[in-house]
Amino acid sequence: MKFKMAPNSLFAVLLRSPWWISFLIFALFVVVAFTLVPDPYRIVAAMGGAPFAIIGAIALWQQMRLPSAGRSEAILKAVAAMNWPEFSALLEEGFTRQGYRVERATGAADFSLWRDGGTTLVAARRWKAARPGEEALKALHDAARASDAKSCLYVTLGELSANALAFAKRNNVQLMQGPALAYLLQHAKLPAA
Repeated sequence: MKFKMAPNSLFAVLLRSPWWISFLIFALFVVVAFTLVPDPYRIVAAMGGAPFAIIGAIALWQQMRLPSAGRSEAILKAVAAMNWPEFSALLEEGFTRQGYRVERATGAADFSLWRDGGTTLVAARRWKAARPGEEALKALHDAARASDAKSCLYVTLGELSANALAFAKRNNVQLMQGPALAYLLQHAKLPAA
């Protein structure tokens, strides 16, 4: 059984926050422990802040691996100007780099990804749509259920409608938008602008 952190738990929120916030909480923990706790117990009390230091180190590691804001913007701008064959080749390369076995699919999904014994269906053909609606997500979700896929992923540069966001949350349809897409394609060779 894989452990999955609750998305709104303190540590999950800290993982999504700038890394230095966790280290600041750890430092405050240590300062309070050394000023308010009696001498024999100070070290033990200060160790209570260790989880914040660990979360800070994990967040720092994750954030160091992200592309810079300028690089992210360049990636997303280049992706918005691409045609489907160019974009799909980049996606395939990015998923392969992350350790997935990638196959092209037909129907509601454009790719089938395999890793760790599970299948993920990916829909990306409408990545340029300004405001994707619920129907595209529903078609992908239905295809994933029909093929017994473990999960499904919808790739878009646009903002999803409120109904589409609610559907994705209700049915556990993962979304890959701006920052996540830039992360996936950060090592891609982009065409010159």
